Order: sequence, then C-alpha cells, then structure tokens
Amino acid sequence: MQKLEDKKISEVAATGKPAIVRLEHISKVYGIGETEVIALNDVSLVIEAGEYCSIMGASGSGKSTAMNAIGCLDRPTSGRYYLDGVDVSQLDDAQLAHIRNRKIGFVFQQFHLLPQLSALENVMLPMVYAGISSSERRDRAVAALTKVGLEKRLNNRPNQLSGGQQQRVAIARAIVNQPVLLLADEPTGALDSRTTHEVMNIFGELNRSGITIVMVTHEPEVAKTTRRIVWFRDGEVVYSHLTPEEMLHVAVAAT
Repeated sequence: MQKLEDKKISEVAATGKPAIVRLEHISKVYGIGETEVIALNDVSLVIEAGEYCSIMGASGSGKSTAMNAIGCLDRPTSGRYYLDGVDVSQLDDAQLAHIRNRKIGFVFQQFHLLPQLSALENVMLPMVYAGISSSERRDRAVAALTKVGLEKRLNNRPNQLSGGQQQRVAIARAIVNQPVLLLADEPTGALDSRTTHEVMNIFGELNRSGITIVMVTHEPEVAKTTRRIVWFRDGEVVYSHLTPEEMLHVAVAAT
C-alpha cells in the first residue's frame, strides 16, 4: 500500500472529469490580534463530478468551516472557490443565495422540516424559491420522494414520520432542484445504527446515479461507505485522497 505520508497533497491528478469543487489557497480567519483564530489555512482541494467524498477530522480541525465555505454559507478570508466552474468567492449575499438554491442541496443532522407542511410540501418548497411552476413542482417532488422510498408517505407531516423517514424527506428536498453538489453535514448523527445503514444506502444509490456528494462526518463507519476521505487537521488538509482502508489507520492514530 502506498505510504500515507505520500498522500499529503492538496489535489489529485486530473482525470479529465470536470471539477465541481475547486478550492484554491482558501483561508478563513476569525477575530483579529490576540483573538485571531485561523480556521482554514491555505486549503486547496478539488472534488470532481461524480465523486462520493467524506470530510473527517477532530473537533476544531476545520472540517465544518470547510463545509460552510463549500456550501456558500460563509465567504473565505482569502483564496478562490470555484463551484461548477464559477468563481463564487466574492459574490454578494443575494448571488450566494441563488447559487445555494440552484447548485447545492443540503442535508443536515437535524432535519429542518417545517412541521405544519406535509412531506410533499416540504420537498416542493425549494422549487417555489426557484420559480418552478406548481405542476412541475409536484411532479418533481413526488419523483424525489419515490427515489428515497417514501411514495406512500407524501401527505404525512414530520410528526407522523420516524427519524429515518424525516431524513429521507430532507434528502428528497436536497435533490429536487437537481443540484450539481449534495452536501451532507453529519446526516446520520441523530439516527440509530439500523436507520443509519438505510440512509447511507440511499446516499450510495444517489451517487451511483451520478450525483456528486460531499459529507462531513466524525463516524469512521459512515465514512468508509464513501469512496474518498479528506482528512483535516489544524485547519489544513493533511490527507486529500484516503481510501476507506487507509482512513481507518489514520482514525486509529488520531485517537
């Protein structure tokens, strides 16, 4: 096996696939002077179309800050971020909101479903903001819920669904606008082991259908179901392209 030290690089060799995420020397600094905290330090990273990637690292390693930057939820202090070929580093708030709605699907640990709306209505909501017609909204929402196995739960409200079913609704909502990138932040953190397995199977099926997925997780058992692991430490990428087997060695060494 190639030595892990040899994998301390910020990019992999180009394969000819388009880069969905390209971070170029990204830094994020909070505070000034004695209160300054460097959350990201000169991070460069490429994630290509169709990849299924986990971001791992200890608490405070920078993985959540990186996720916020990739998701256009926060701007870098310096560096460039190209999402699907577009430099989004210096876009204003309205432009970033448009990018998030059209280009990125989000899945969080907490499901963030509106309790007064049905599963179908929750999934239709992002398309309202995208200006999609009501008839197309319904058709696409039904298709997305069917893809995650909830075609018989369209009219159930969140309190009528299990935790795993609620996360499936959240996944359907994330993919309904046909994003170029699906971002998942600890998506199994609130689930039991059986439901975690079911949800990870859905992510795997979505990736096999061609969706690019980036997932932040602290769980090695979750990360090893992905194809590539990026490991953060002290705000830097120390391993950019670990296999699941190599990740387990790094995880043990980090404990």
